[in-house]
Amino acid sequence: MGRRHRRAPEAEPRPLAGAHQEVEEHPDGDWVVRRITGSSSTKNYRCPGCDQEIRPATPHVVAWPADAAGAEQDRRHWHSACWAARGRRGPVPQRGRGPRH
Repeated sequence: MGRRHRRAPEAEPRPLAGAHQEVEEHPDGDWVVRRITGSSSTKNYRCPGCDQEIRPATPHVVAWPADAAGAEQDRRHWHSACWAARGRRGPVPQRGRGPRH
């Protein structure tokens, strides 16, 4: 009886529990996007699209540049609507970075 060959482990990280991951093409480059379910979201985050809090148990999006190989410092948590609209609006001033007009 012959031996079965095992597949090599996948180089790309597997999605987190409760998350769906895909690569999206945008004018500013390719982005890896994970759609996070409310049940897997347990911390507060600040959305770079609207500068508002994403509360625990809120479904949202985590995105990072595809060429960053999932580097943790490049990941950003976005409200799903803010991620979808990010190409149609200008940058939002971040908290503590000067006056807001």
